[in-house]
Amino acid sequence: MIDARVFDDIAQSVSKLLPPGAAALKDDFERNAKAAVQGGLEKLDLVTREEFDVQMKVLERTREKLTALEARVAELEAAQNTDK
Repeated sequence: MIDARVFDDIAQSVSKLLPPGAAALKDDFERNAKAAVQGGLEKLDLVTREEFDVQMKVLERTREKLTALEARVAELEAAQNTDK
């Protein structure tokens, strides 16, 4: 999951764009902006960098095994064709 500080930072950055007369609304706006951003991001199918890296390693090992199996099948097919 994304660090909650990211949501706070985004909300604060957006609240800085409010005109000076709206300072009284700043806290309420920050809470609402934070909730809106967090809600929007939670709807996305995101993974952490750690999860992504783990899956990349699994994929690399799977590719290596697939390559080895393809080579083995080619050897067996070649051996079967020479026996005929």
